[in-house]
Amino acid sequence: MYGKAILSMSVGRASAHSMESKLDAIADAGFEAIELFFEDLEFLAKSYPGGFTYENQVKAAHAIRKLCDDRGIQILSLQPFIFYEGLLDRAAHETHIAKLKVWFELLKILGADLIQIPTNFLPSGITGDRDIIVQDLVEVADLGLQQEPAVRFVYEGMAWGTFIDTWEEVWDIVQRVDRPNFGILLDTFQIPAREWADPSAADGRLEGGEERLNASLDRLVATVDLSKVFYIQIGDAELPSTPVTEEHEWHLPGQPARMSWARNARTFNDDADIPGYLPITQCVDAFINRLGFKGWVSCEVFSRFLAEPDPSVPQRFAKRASDGWHKLFDNDVMVEVKTNKGGSVSI
Repeated sequence: MYGKAILSMSVGRASAHSMESKLDAIADAGFEAIELFFEDLEFLAKSYPGGFTYENQVKAAHAIRKLCDDRGIQILSLQPFIFYEGLLDRAAHETHIAKLKVWFELLKILGADLIQIPTNFLPSGITGDRDIIVQDLVEVADLGLQQEPAVRFVYEGMAWGTFIDTWEEVWDIVQRVDRPNFGILLDTFQIPAREWADPSAADGRLEGGEERLNASLDRLVATVDLSKVFYIQIGDAELPSTPVTEEHEWHLPGQPARMSWARNARTFNDDADIPGYLPITQCVDAFINRLGFKGWVSCEVFSRFLAEPDPSVPQRFAKRASDGWHKLFDNDVMVEVKTNKGGSVSI
């Protein structure tokens, strides 16, 4: 069979649709797992008497696990463990470590063993000193190894990261952390978003982007250790009708153009509803056919339309994700993606 898919839809939209409706849509579309956004768990915990307490987080984790078990859905990961590495305020660092220890308990309840860490994109209060970044990530990796079962961490390069914004910089960090439970996430949005695209440009592209991306993917295939790729994410993005500048409706003060674009305009592979324009097939070919990845593949999307209260939204998005998955993999080009691992969704 083809790689199993995970569906991933939107951070910041936890209250728009219930977990039940999203999980029903995921199951109906044939997905086998999810990346669980902590915001969904947090929203549920806050709905209980007493609000966001430790006890209510545990209660929410049990409730989500049951909802997933009832639908035959696996929870692949909990994410994002955000704004962690490189903090100048070490008291804030310790607060994150305390939070992580709660996450370890929640993971056991959820039946997952993986936490996703995006590269830090705080505009201030962090350092780009690689030694400190590595030290911080070694700390969480070592804490994860002390758990039973061990907890893994996957590090993802945000195209708007303050100091770490490319897969090569992430790979350097992963190598320096040098722990068996610390790996890299490869994303068909984040890599071309940094190497190929420019949402602030009229045509949405960087000059020389095609050559840059080709060379980047060649280096990736030649250098990344396959055993360190814990999963991959597949997603596209629409071409903005006008450049994403400070005057654009998606812009928020202090937010980089790539982030404003990513939070509003992501879409699925070959999406009939909202066409994308990124060269994602080229990335998938590099990850799967050339590098040889065989594991979980997540269909990830962030979209302004996910906030719409229309109850049909989860079903429509899940179907679009499934359609895009089959268009990408049910053909002769991606024959080498055959594996006993499957797809997941992140919602």
